[in-house]
Amino acid sequence: MKRHRLPTGKLDMELLQQLLDGLHGDDPSVIVGPGVGRDVAILDAGGPEYLVAKTDPITFATDAIGYYCVTVNCNDIATCGGTPRWFLTTALLPEDQTTPQLVTDIFHQIDTACADIGVIPAGGHSEITYGLDRPILVGTMLGTVPKDSYITSAGAQVGDTILLTKSIAIEGTSLIVREKRDEAIEGTSLIVREKRDELLARDFEPEQLDAAAGLLFEPGLSVLPEARIVCQTADVHAMHDPTEGGLATGLWELAIASGVGMEIWKRDADVSEIV
Repeated sequence: MKRHRLPTGKLDMELLQQLLDGLHGDDPSVIVGPGVGRDVAILDAGGPEYLVAKTDPITFATDAIGYYCVTVNCNDIATCGGTPRWFLTTALLPEDQTTPQLVTDIFHQIDTACADIGVIPAGGHSEITYGLDRPILVGTMLGTVPKDSYITSAGAQVGDTILLTKSIAIEGTSLIVREKRDEAIEGTSLIVREKRDELLARDFEPEQLDAAAGLLFEPGLSVLPEARIVCQTADVHAMHDPTEGGLATGLWELAIASGVGMEIWKRDADVSEIV
């Protein structure tokens, strides 16, 4: 009998809901706990503000893995109306490929990304692990949020307007065409980015691909500035970061968490001309 194997990507939402329903424990200090479509845990640690906690991995090969890890974890703190404060990282590095330069680059990326948003790298763990063919980072971002003004992805209401703050496919487009000069293996200097050569063969111009790769930093993946602006200028019921899974998955998770339906018009979703 052949066992059913789950596909790569996020767990099926129905399966995830079943697993979450089976969790035990009750603590009044857990203000917002685990749930499908929920971005963060919100905890009452006894201070004047709530503590906000988020963890997310970066599992794909990238020349900017440290930046990715900080940014995607920061985004979920931002979308609850919180302020990111402290970052911890677990770095799992591949055997027979990890060099001092690779580790230095990752640490520098994390430090720079944290400095750009005023976050302190507060700790973590690093090791060289067998069975990996690429670095994997698991980030944990901690932040704070006022007790009377936190936002969750479960707060969307009938009649709300859905605002998309950037064009779609920024992350996916950048991943496909970004170049990486791999110095991890001694004596090599290889360009190893997934689809760049294939796209060049299809008559895309190098300048066009360079512009698409630059989407990673401009307009970039961070939603922290937009989240801060909208919290200061509008009555916000819910926010959600669509970085993982794209717009469709983000909307679906928002709808499930809030228990509402949505009417979405494809023509209203902005797509960058570069894409």
